[in-house]
Amino acid sequence: MGNFKKSKKGMPAISTASLPDIVFMLLFFFMTVTTIKDYPMLVDNELPMADQVKKLEKKDRVIEIYVGKPAEDLVKVLGAEPKIQLDKRLANVNEVAPYVLSELAKKPEAIRNLVTVSLKVDKKVGMGIVSDIKEELRKVNLLKVNYTTYEGNSLSGQ
Repeated sequence: MGNFKKSKKGMPAISTASLPDIVFMLLFFFMTVTTIKDYPMLVDNELPMADQVKKLEKKDRVIEIYVGKPAEDLVKVLGAEPKIQLDKRLANVNEVAPYVLSELAKKPEAIRNLVTVSLKVDKKVGMGIVSDIKEELRKVNLLKVNYTTYEGNSLSGQ
């Protein structure tokens, strides 16, 4: 009776049969959660550098305004003066306040007083148009303004 030996085998193999299901589930999740900007940039927008930056944590509390020279294909039609882009269109300074109020109305009531207006201004644009935009925002009592920049040394340009 006696020649029974216990065979010492390593760990049993891990089944990878459910791995494709997990991968596709994660892929589906990220495809549904991710938002993609669906409108083209109508203005050139090369942001300046700054060494004292802070990231805005909650993107649902931000209204973005782009300022810059019109894109290359629009320069022939509109000229090289800085323009303001609000969503999918170019606008004048006097259209900023109604746009911001309409975007603010789309936000939930609980976060309306926490909304920040983010100015994404090209580094070659003068402060005149930025001052005009800030004046329009003051008229509608939106005083939380953020200037979007890249992190880096502003003096060396890196």
